Amino acid sequence: MHKKNYRIAGKKLIAGGKVLIMIHGRGGSAEDILSLSDSLDVEEFTLLAPQATGNTWYPYSFLAPPMQNEPWLSSALAVLDELVKDVTAQGVPHENIYFLGFSQGACLMLEFITRNAERWGGAVAFTGGLIGDRVYPENYKGDFKGTPVFIGTSDPDPHVPVERAEATADRLTNMNASMTTKIYKNMGHTISLDEIGMANKLVFGVTSPV
Repeated sequence: MHKKNYRIAGKKLIAGGKVLIMIHGRGGSAEDILSLSDSLDVEEFTLLAPQATGNTWYPYSFLAPPMQNEPWLSSALAVLDELVKDVTAQGVPHENIYFLGFSQGACLMLEFITRNAERWGGAVAFTGGLIGDRVYPENYKGDFKGTPVFIGTSDPDPHVPVERAEATADRLTNMNASMTTKIYKNMGHTISLDEIGMANKLVFGVTSPV
């Protein structure tokens, strides 16, 4: 299972500071996802990137029945839960904790915040959706209280059906997230410059100068 193993970058973690938890995709690494920060308006953030054991958070597609991905899925969710608890123990309020994930990491991140909905700083999902053969509303509770959330995805995408991204957005909207979804025609399974710009504008709150 996943050990609490993560990389740290950016600003020194201080009470009352801002923290961005960055979650890599299948086959990726903490270093990969941290490199994205060069394009994000997160100069004032402490960056934390957990590393999955064997570079994967769970073995099967996120569209498999959840039990097929156990116990890896629960272990991966526990890694995020422990990270959040570590950060809050150092004086960072939940509204200063932000999340970002790509692909499998975006799915894991969305699953975590929707199971623990409250006023987070914000969340960016580069190609992802809630985990399971269908959306299980009974797994999700809480109120996002206007937390800004951005999901960007390709139509089509080889791993994440547009329908799941849209169903995920509906679920988060129903839980009072300030939700923005953008579907990119034939973008492929990647992160586009437009998505980076949307993340900066909608979630990190700083528009890069033109």
